[in-house]
Amino acid sequence: MTNLEASTKPLKILFISDVYFPRINGVSTSIRTFVEQMQVLGHEVHLIAPDYEVLTEDEAWIKRIPARSIYFDPEDKLIKFGEAMKLLPSLEKEQYDIIHVHTPFVAHYLGLKLAATLNIPCIETYHTFFEDYLHHYLPWMPKALAKGLARMISKQQCNAVDAIVAPSKPMLDVLRAYGVKATAEVIPTGLQAHSFKEAGGQAFRLKHSIELGRPMLLYVGRVAFEKNIDFLLEMTQKLIEKQPNVLLVVTGEGPAEASLHKLAKTLNIENSVKFIGYLDRATELNACYASADVFVFASKSETQGLVLLEAMAQGTPVVAIAELGTASILIEGKGALIAPDDTWQFAEKVNQLLTYPAHRFELGKQAKIYALDKWTAKLQAQRMIGFYMQMISSKDTNCNQANIQPITQKNSMIAKGVA
Repeated sequence: MTNLEASTKPLKILFISDVYFPRINGVSTSIRTFVEQMQVLGHEVHLIAPDYEVLTEDEAWIKRIPARSIYFDPEDKLIKFGEAMKLLPSLEKEQYDIIHVHTPFVAHYLGLKLAATLNIPCIETYHTFFEDYLHHYLPWMPKALAKGLARMISKQQCNAVDAIVAPSKPMLDVLRAYGVKATAEVIPTGLQAHSFKEAGGQAFRLKHSIELGRPMLLYVGRVAFEKNIDFLLEMTQKLIEKQPNVLLVVTGEGPAEASLHKLAKTLNIENSVKFIGYLDRATELNACYASADVFVFASKSETQGLVLLEAMAQGTPVVAIAELGTASILIEGKGALIAPDDTWQFAEKVNQLLTYPAHRFELGKQAKIYALDKWTAKLQAQRMIGFYMQMISSKDTNCNQANIQPITQKNSMIAKGVA
């Protein structure tokens, strides 16, 4: 079935996630992006998500569930399973076609339970590379043990659902190496049209007291340990030798912020690093990307790396380490320079772009062309709907085969004169 054929049949889809806005991260952004595009394509999507006791802009399609806090990660919450199951009578009436889970915590087990009860397929997107994540939040556990635990749980959970969506081919390769046998498809999160709207980079600089002519590097994302932001600070210290006026702007918040402030002081680069917290995606983020000379990224645990594409959509060239999900996005010369995992060599790549404005401008122009050509949200949503239709058809076929199997066996016995 083609994506076009799949899109002609409206579906009713239930998303389940332990995280959504107002909690800002890549999973929240991915959910909103897919939902908005699926709605445009004529499909109906509902979301079960934690209640943060703060209303977001559009709650009509969201079922908020009482949630509990997590002691090692106070920013996040977990849905209360029992409270969610109280929705079962109303969920049965909705006649959903498929369940799509987005987090491997309570949402995973809730999705499996509801899918079995409603007799519909359950698929899950593997958004987070937990092997490189878990030990940061369970520091009392030996790193090797944490990695092994993450692999084991990932394998069990992925094999428990009907199918897996991986945001990138390298991430799917990792899951296959774990022993994941489930049906899988690589479908990244695309960019909404608003990501390409031109924004006022100069106005952003003025608002945040950044000199218009000052060389500016930018990181956007969660300020978390697994994002490898300390690498960017150490790289900036090296870069100052050739670009003494350079400024690294870190946008976002998270548990590593205090540690990074301390590191900036230790490296004596406090005047070369600026932390500006979260920015409103609808009103400020595009201008932030546009204000930068170079977007820098050193995370090695990204399953995709959507912020790279958002920067490219604003014509901002990227210098980044290309590992895991970012390796499926970045192409040398297509809006990006790929740097090794070495602060000196990374700094030299950045220095090239700051030293030669014409090269920087041309790379930025290629970045926008590349993002627009390959990474729109509409294209990825169409692919996701096509995958849903494939899994729904497969579920129906299996159910039909199960229903006729006893008759077939009986007929075979009669034919042999056994009955």
